[in-house]
Amino acid sequence: MEHIIFYCLAAILLFAATMVVTVRNPVRATLFLILAFFSSAGVWLLLEAEFLALTLVLVYVGAVMVLFLFVVMMLDIDLAPLQEGFTKYLPLGMFVAALITIEMIAVLGANHFGLDVVPSPSPHPADYSNTREIGLLLYTVYVYPFEIASVILTVAIVAAITLTLRQKNSKSQDISQQVKVRREDRVRIVKMQSSPTKTKEQEAQL
Repeated sequence: MEHIIFYCLAAILLFAATMVVTVRNPVRATLFLILAFFSSAGVWLLLEAEFLALTLVLVYVGAVMVLFLFVVMMLDIDLAPLQEGFTKYLPLGMFVAALITIEMIAVLGANHFGLDVVPSPSPHPADYSNTREIGLLLYTVYVYPFEIASVILTVAIVAAITLTLRQKNSKSQDISQQVKVRREDRVRIVKMQSSPTKTKEQEAQL
Protein backbone atom coordinates (compact mmCIF):
# COMPACT_ATOMS: atom_id res chain seq x y z
CA MET A 1 0.00 0.00 0.00
CA GLU A 2 2.86 2.35 0.79
CA HIS A 3 4.39 1.84 -2.66
CA ILE A 4 1.06 2.55 -4.34
CA ILE A 5 0.67 5.83 -2.43
CA PHE A 6 4.24 6.79 -3.29
CA TYR A 7 3.78 6.20 -7.01
CA CYS A 8 0.48 8.08 -7.02
CA LEU A 9 2.04 11.09 -5.27
CA ALA A 10 5.09 10.94 -7.55
CA ALA A 11 2.88 10.90 -10.66
CA ILE A 12 0.88 13.88 -9.40
CA LEU A 13 4.11 15.70 -8.56
CA LEU A 14 5.57 15.13 -12.02
CA PHE A 15 2.32 16.21 -13.68
CA ALA A 16 2.07 19.39 -11.58
CA ALA A 17 5.72 20.30 -12.15
CA THR A 18 5.30 19.82 -15.90
CA MET A 19 2.22 22.00 -15.95
CA VAL A 20 4.02 24.75 -14.01
CA VAL A 21 6.57 25.23 -16.79
CA THR A 22 4.23 24.60 -19.73
CA VAL A 23 0.99 26.38 -18.87
CA ARG A 24 0.77 29.95 -20.18
CA ASN A 25 -1.54 31.44 -17.59
CA PRO A 26 0.55 32.55 -14.56
CA VAL A 27 -2.36 32.07 -12.14
CA ARG A 28 -2.79 28.45 -13.23
CA ALA A 29 0.97 27.93 -13.02
CA THR A 30 0.90 29.12 -9.41
CA LEU A 31 -1.98 26.78 -8.58
CA PHE A 32 -0.14 23.82 -10.13
CA LEU A 33 2.92 24.76 -8.06
CA ILE A 34 0.78 24.60 -4.92
CA LEU A 35 -0.35 21.11 -6.00
CA ALA A 36 3.31 20.14 -6.46
CA PHE A 37 4.11 21.32 -2.94
CA PHE A 38 1.26 19.27 -1.48
CA SER A 39 2.48 16.18 -3.35
CA SER A 40 6.03 16.74 -2.09
CA ALA A 41 4.71 17.05 1.45
CA GLY A 42 2.96 13.70 1.03
CA VAL A 43 6.21 12.06 -0.14
CA TRP A 44 8.03 13.49 2.88
CA LEU A 45 5.36 12.07 5.17
CA LEU A 46 6.05 8.64 3.71
CA LEU A 47 9.74 9.17 4.54
CA GLU A 48 8.76 10.00 8.15
CA ALA A 49 9.85 13.63 7.78
CA GLU A 50 6.74 15.08 9.35
CA PHE A 51 8.31 18.38 10.37
CA LEU A 52 9.54 19.12 6.83
CA ALA A 53 6.16 18.18 5.36
CA LEU A 54 4.25 20.45 7.73
CA THR A 55 6.76 23.27 7.18
CA LEU A 56 6.35 22.94 3.42
CA VAL A 57 2.58 23.19 3.69
CA LEU A 58 2.45 25.96 6.30
CA VAL A 59 5.30 28.16 5.04
CA TYR A 60 5.32 27.69 1.28
CA VAL A 61 1.69 26.87 0.54
CA GLY A 62 0.20 28.91 3.35
CA ALA A 63 2.35 32.04 3.02
CA VAL A 64 4.76 32.19 0.10
CA MET A 65 2.50 30.79 -2.61
CA VAL A 66 -0.49 32.80 -1.40
CA LEU A 67 1.69 35.90 -1.70
CA PHE A 68 2.79 34.84 -5.20
CA LEU A 69 -0.80 34.23 -6.23
CA PHE A 70 -1.89 37.60 -4.83
CA VAL A 71 0.88 39.45 -6.68
CA VAL A 72 0.22 37.61 -9.95
CA MET A 73 -3.51 38.32 -9.78
CA MET A 74 -2.95 41.99 -8.90
CA LEU A 75 -0.50 42.58 -11.76
CA ASP A 76 -1.90 43.37 -15.17
CA ILE A 77 0.11 40.80 -17.12
CA ASP A 78 -0.30 40.91 -20.89
CA LEU A 79 -0.42 37.30 -22.02
CA ALA A 80 -0.06 38.09 -25.73
CA PRO A 81 3.75 38.63 -25.63
CA LEU A 82 4.11 35.43 -23.59
CA GLN A 83 2.38 33.42 -26.31
CA GLU A 84 4.26 34.87 -29.27
CA GLY A 85 7.65 33.16 -28.99
CA PHE A 86 6.45 29.82 -27.65
CA THR A 87 6.52 27.90 -30.94
CA LYS A 88 9.77 29.53 -32.03
CA TYR A 89 11.74 28.29 -29.04
CA LEU A 90 9.89 24.97 -28.63
CA PRO A 91 12.62 22.75 -30.24
CA LEU A 92 15.34 24.33 -28.10
CA GLY A 93 13.20 23.95 -24.98
CA MET A 94 12.50 20.30 -25.74
CA PHE A 95 16.22 19.64 -26.28
CA VAL A 96 17.14 21.28 -22.97
CA ALA A 97 14.34 19.40 -21.17
CA ALA A 98 15.51 16.07 -22.62
CA LEU A 99 19.11 16.83 -21.64
CA ILE A 100 18.11 17.68 -18.07
CA THR A 101 16.00 14.50 -17.88
CA ILE A 102 18.92 12.35 -19.01
CA GLU A 103 21.22 13.99 -16.47
CA MET A 104 18.70 13.47 -13.65
CA ILE A 105 18.25 9.82 -14.59
CA ALA A 106 22.03 9.34 -14.64
CA VAL A 107 22.51 11.01 -11.26
CA LEU A 108 19.32 9.89 -9.48
CA GLY A 109 19.03 6.47 -11.09
CA ALA A 110 18.61 3.13 -9.39
CA ASN A 111 22.38 2.59 -9.37
CA HIS A 112 22.83 5.44 -6.88
CA PHE A 113 19.47 5.65 -5.11
CA GLY A 114 18.00 2.18 -5.43
CA LEU A 115 16.60 0.18 -2.52
CA ASP A 116 19.74 -1.95 -2.45
CA VAL A 117 21.91 1.17 -2.04
CA VAL A 118 19.57 3.36 0.06
CA PRO A 119 17.11 1.16 1.94
CA SER A 120 13.74 2.33 3.15
CA PRO A 121 13.81 4.18 6.48
CA SER A 122 13.26 1.94 9.44
CA PRO A 123 10.24 2.70 11.64
CA HIS A 124 11.04 4.89 14.63
CA PRO A 125 9.64 4.58 18.16
CA ALA A 126 6.79 6.71 19.38
CA ASP A 127 9.02 9.12 21.30
CA TYR A 128 11.16 9.89 18.22
CA SER A 129 11.39 13.64 17.53
CA ASN A 130 11.90 14.57 13.91
CA THR A 131 12.31 18.24 14.83
CA ARG A 132 15.07 17.44 17.34
CA GLU A 133 17.02 15.41 14.79
CA ILE A 134 16.82 18.18 12.19
CA GLY A 135 17.92 20.74 14.79
CA LEU A 136 20.92 18.61 15.74
CA LEU A 137 21.98 18.31 12.11
CA LEU A 138 21.50 22.01 11.36
CA TYR A 139 23.36 23.31 14.39
CA THR A 140 26.15 20.73 14.53
CA VAL A 141 27.07 19.20 11.18
CA TYR A 142 25.64 21.88 8.87
CA VAL A 143 25.99 24.94 11.10
CA TYR A 144 28.37 26.82 8.78
CA PRO A 145 26.34 26.25 5.56
CA PHE A 146 23.21 27.21 7.53
CA GLU A 147 24.75 30.49 8.73
CA ILE A 148 26.14 31.28 5.27
CA ALA A 149 22.72 30.72 3.71
CA SER A 150 21.12 33.04 6.30
CA VAL A 151 23.66 35.78 5.55
CA ILE A 152 23.06 35.43 1.80
CA LEU A 153 19.30 35.70 2.32
CA THR A 154 19.78 38.78 4.51
CA VAL A 155 21.94 40.43 1.84
CA ALA A 156 19.31 39.58 -0.79
CA ILE A 157 16.58 41.21 1.32
CA VAL A 158 18.67 44.36 1.82
CA ALA A 159 19.46 44.50 -1.90
CA ALA A 160 15.78 44.15 -2.81
CA ILE A 161 14.82 46.97 -0.43
CA THR A 162 17.62 49.15 -1.81
CA LEU A 163 16.52 48.60 -5.40
CA THR A 164 12.92 49.34 -4.48
CA LEU A 165 13.65 52.55 -2.60
CA ARG A 166 15.97 54.17 -5.12
CA GLN A 167 15.74 57.95 -5.34
CA LYS A 168 14.34 58.08 -8.85
CA ASN A 169 11.62 55.57 -8.02
CA SER A 170 10.87 56.86 -4.53
CA LYS A 171 7.61 58.70 -3.95
CA SER A 172 8.41 59.88 -0.43
CA GLN A 173 8.08 63.54 0.53
CA ASP A 174 11.02 65.77 1.41
CA ILE A 175 9.75 68.22 4.04
CA SER A 176 12.80 70.50 3.78
CA GLN A 177 12.25 70.96 0.05
CA GLN A 178 8.56 71.68 0.60
CA VAL A 179 9.34 74.36 3.20
CA LYS A 180 11.74 76.11 0.80
CA VAL A 181 9.11 76.42 -1.94
CA ARG A 182 8.36 80.02 -2.99
CA ARG A 183 5.25 81.44 -4.49
CA GLU A 184 7.06 82.19 -7.75
CA ASP A 185 7.95 78.51 -8.11
CA ARG A 186 4.32 77.38 -7.95
CA VAL A 187 2.22 80.25 -9.29
CA ARG A 188 2.74 82.13 -12.56
CA ILE A 189 0.63 85.17 -13.33
CA VAL A 190 -0.01 85.66 -17.04
CA LYS A 191 -1.34 89.00 -18.30
CA MET A 192 -3.55 88.76 -21.37
CA GLN A 193 -5.41 91.41 -23.28
CA SER A 194 -9.11 91.25 -22.90
CA SER A 195 -11.00 90.50 -26.12
CA PRO A 196 -13.91 92.78 -27.19
CA THR A 197 -17.31 91.62 -26.14
CA LYS A 198 -18.83 92.08 -29.60
CA THR A 199 -17.20 91.54 -32.98
CA LYS A 200 -17.89 93.64 -36.08
CA GLU A 201 -20.15 90.92 -37.61
CA GLN A 202 -22.28 90.90 -34.47
CA GLU A 203 -22.58 94.73 -34.54
CA ALA A 204 -23.59 94.65 -38.26
CA GLN A 205 -26.29 92.09 -37.51
CA LEU A 206 -27.62 94.31 -34.75
